[in-house]
Amino acid sequence: MTVEVGYARAWDLEARVPWRPISVEEARERDAAGLPYVVVYRTEGREAPLEVRLVSWRDHHVGLLIYDAQGRRTYDLDMRLLDNQMRLLRRYAVHWQYTGPEMAEFDEACPRTIVELFPDGRGRRQEESQGKRGGSYITVPRIGDDERWTDRPAFGEWPLFSARSHGLTEPPVFEITELAAAASAGSGHVPATCWRPPRPAQPGPIGELFRPGVCVTDGYHPEMSIVEPRRIGTLRVPSGLLAVSGPDIDHADGPHVTVTVPPGEYVLDEARARHTYHCEWEQSEVTRTDTMAVRLLVSEAPAVSWEMALKPKDDPRLFIENQLSGFVTDGATGCFADAGAWQPLLALFTKLMSQADPDLDPDVYEDISDSMYLLRTRDQASGGELVAFATTGDGTYPVWVGRTEAGEVAGVVVLVNGMPELLPDRGATVGA
Repeated sequence: MTVEVGYARAWDLEARVPWRPISVEEARERDAAGLPYVVVYRTEGREAPLEVRLVSWRDHHVGLLIYDAQGRRTYDLDMRLLDNQMRLLRRYAVHWQYTGPEMAEFDEACPRTIVELFPDGRGRRQEESQGKRGGSYITVPRIGDDERWTDRPAFGEWPLFSARSHGLTEPPVFEITELAAAASAGSGHVPATCWRPPRPAQPGPIGELFRPGVCVTDGYHPEMSIVEPRRIGTLRVPSGLLAVSGPDIDHADGPHVTVTVPPGEYVLDEARARHTYHCEWEQSEVTRTDTMAVRLLVSEAPAVSWEMALKPKDDPRLFIENQLSGFVTDGATGCFADAGAWQPLLALFTKLMSQADPDLDPDVYEDISDSMYLLRTRDQASGGELVAFATTGDGTYPVWVGRTEAGEVAGVVVLVNGMPELLPDRGATVGA
């Protein structure tokens, strides 16, 4: 069987067509330089491709999409190039099993299997026999190194990964061909529907949450207006290392996240948004103000960029699309603290929350009322402090670090109620 092989700058996931076709020579140059390109495998008489390979060595990423005869994606594999440059980790894979030719691509009722693998031997297999709306069965995948890793082939020597799924019993004969240009290929900008290498979760409009007059939505309330941030107090960080963590989880390895800041005392405030809703019980319109985020303000200089703080063992090369990292809580609580006095501050917090020592010196703690901030503990030996705050649930909460134009820390923010969406038609400017 002859399989036609063509190259392009990108692949339009929605239209299922290549964007900006390129020659094999240009693809070889891009491969050597680590630049993104795609490889499309087709057979004569079939409209949908057999598979599409998505390559971006500079992002440590190779993706693979397999299509059926109806043009539906049946397999999506995300592979990562790590320290050993000669092999790829099969990091994340989704397999859809459509129940018939009439079932739409990614139908919520479509059975699927998700497999996550890590280089240290860990893994997770999730089976959804009734699709997203049904239950899931989670196990540890029992696979060997030969299934966890795949050799990195030289340019142009990729095997047809989907040969078996397409019923090919004999090795295919590859024939280089020129791909037809898509209608959008004349534009200098890659369409939003085109593939790009996976990215971790992005910050969204964090800075706007502290700008009065900006309008946002949290998905439940169609319009919320940002009001003046409310200052709650200050936090002393004499060590110059800020801890942001869940104080209710085992901390054998210390706080979940740390951020280096100049030693000092910093303002703690809350970002708040006002909205109106109809109260059925009172049969009237009610206006309330909700806290959207808590912040430790390090500098009055504006933040021009935001980044997600990483935990010590995080490897960004392993992050899949929209992956979060941050502190973990199973008690809907987070905290800002001086990492230099972490253990004594945490011990005081634990005693107060468990009421294990009712005779604690009032100079080492302070209750905070009418705020998402709950409690302050003080280490008298160092002067360091811990201030706990409430979140709206358990789970993982990313820590966002804002940086000034000079690259210095401007503030550290935790969204306590999820990432809101900016309403751009209300006079606000999108940005940090």
